[in-house]
Amino acid sequence: MAGVLNIHNFPLLHSVPGSRKTPKKSIPTIRATSETPTSSTSTSTSFTAPPNFEPPEPKRFGVRPDKVWDIVGASLALIFRLGTGVFVNGYSVSFVSKDAIPPDQYSLEVAGYKVKESSKIGPRPEKPIEIYEFEGCPFCRKVREIVAVLDLDVLFYPCPKNGPNFRPKVAQMGGKQQFPYMVDPNTGTAMYESDDIIKYLVQKYGDGSIPFTLSLGLLTTLTEGFAMIGRMGKGSSYTPSKLPPKPLELWAYEGSPFCKIVREVLVELELPHIVRSCARGSPKRQILFEKVGHFQAPYIEDPNTGVQMFESAEIVEYLKVTYATS
Repeated sequence: MAGVLNIHNFPLLHSVPGSRKTPKKSIPTIRATSETPTSSTSTSTSFTAPPNFEPPEPKRFGVRPDKVWDIVGASLALIFRLGTGVFVNGYSVSFVSKDAIPPDQYSLEVAGYKVKESSKIGPRPEKPIEIYEFEGCPFCRKVREIVAVLDLDVLFYPCPKNGPNFRPKVAQMGGKQQFPYMVDPNTGTAMYESDDIIKYLVQKYGDGSIPFTLSLGLLTTLTEGFAMIGRMGKGSSYTPSKLPPKPLELWAYEGSPFCKIVREVLVELELPHIVRSCARGSPKRQILFEKVGHFQAPYIEDPNTGVQMFESAEIVEYLKVTYATS
């Protein structure tokens, strides 16, 4: 008989109940619509893959020697945040025989067994949630973690320091440059304040409960800050770049150190990107597996050049060569 490990029932990851109908605290909202800023750069510049570009072969859990310390630094967050953002809500796992899962289904293989994973997915938004934020912000990280837990697809508009495009847009829409700032095009709701955004998302697209590790107030914020020690300053300041006409698509999740170093560069270059959340237990792992015959995160798709590729170190190089101007 297969043994089942239900992560949702672990004390440290247990959720704090909340009421859908009568929340303890009302969530302040602003009704708004989001529009992507236009840029003369994005409309006048053509984008192509680097000369002689060939996407690398995916190497599961392989770390390029020059990126070892980057991955080590990004991995510290897993300790401080107790793995928040690694698992989808209600995650459970069981070990079954190899024959129990057909070869066209995504699964890990461990010690001669296959790992069968499941989770509890809430209502799905028709359009991606839009979030304005940047990497070096503990409040923004809180929101990115709940995005992974709820398995939401999000259109991120990076707002690094001195970024010319999306910081001013936030002030225009909401009246001030404060982050994170969320716009839900499905309801017309927009808001500041990470805790209010988290409450809104779990009530609208989850089961109404906030994960324990995101419900500890100041302690949550402090550990979010400690989680960034290994990557201090990364993903915070603007690097001059060319703004593409279409957002990139990144298959990733907040708890992965490999995804982290890619996200940092996307933010620094102020490149809008849709994150296809795919933490453990996400059904989108099967979707990517069917699409390309393999699952590994991060995986990036650039509709501006046609490039599709795995491998975080090479993705970082590709982004800098293609979009950086300095």
